[in-house]
Amino acid sequence: MTTIVGIKTKEGVVLGSDKRASKGFFIGSKITQKIAKIDDTLAVAIAGQLSDAEYLIKMAKAERKLLELRRGFPLTVKESARLIANLTYSGLRNYQPYFVELLVAGVDEQGAHIYTADMSGAIIGEDFASSGSGSPIAYGVLESLYHKDITNENAKEIASKAVAAAMERDPGSGNGIDTMVIPNLVAVPAVGGNSSKGGSY
Repeated sequence: MTTIVGIKTKEGVVLGSDKRASKGFFIGSKITQKIAKIDDTLAVAIAGQLSDAEYLIKMAKAERKLLELRRGFPLTVKESARLIANLTYSGLRNYQPYFVELLVAGVDEQGAHIYTADMSGAIIGEDFASSGSGSPIAYGVLESLYHKDITNENAKEIASKAVAAAMERDPGSGNGIDTMVIPNLVAVPAVGGNSSKGGSY
């Protein structure tokens, strides 16, 4: 009962969502944050059961940090998406599934990435993606407006249009639109060599 979208651009990634949280046929909240920042290079958009999603995100943050400390360098976006998918799959294997569909979006040294992850533990890389009850409507907008040379600013507009279109017809989506932009890593000079720095939101 929601609409989330993710778009990969030549400048980074953009996520968009509505703000409605439903409890059956009752609107439980009109100000729900469905886009969760993991760090400056990674974010997750949430569709499904909010409590499950929040738990998974907290676990993913902790596990990701531990892995980075152990090996001495950060996880790629695909590795982060696989980590989150493994957590969801562990719930399914233990007969306690997490009722979520997530869009994992971020940037690394290889560029920008969008991955879909669900309770089955599968991940799929996409140029653009949508999930939630309003996703069939959102996909119509994304399919018609997306192109390979899209900028972050264009993608914000398209994401907003896709979510707005879903809100017009889907009763589970509504009450406004949130967007988040994660720009590509930019190489900056450093003493004794090169390093990279994530852009701001």
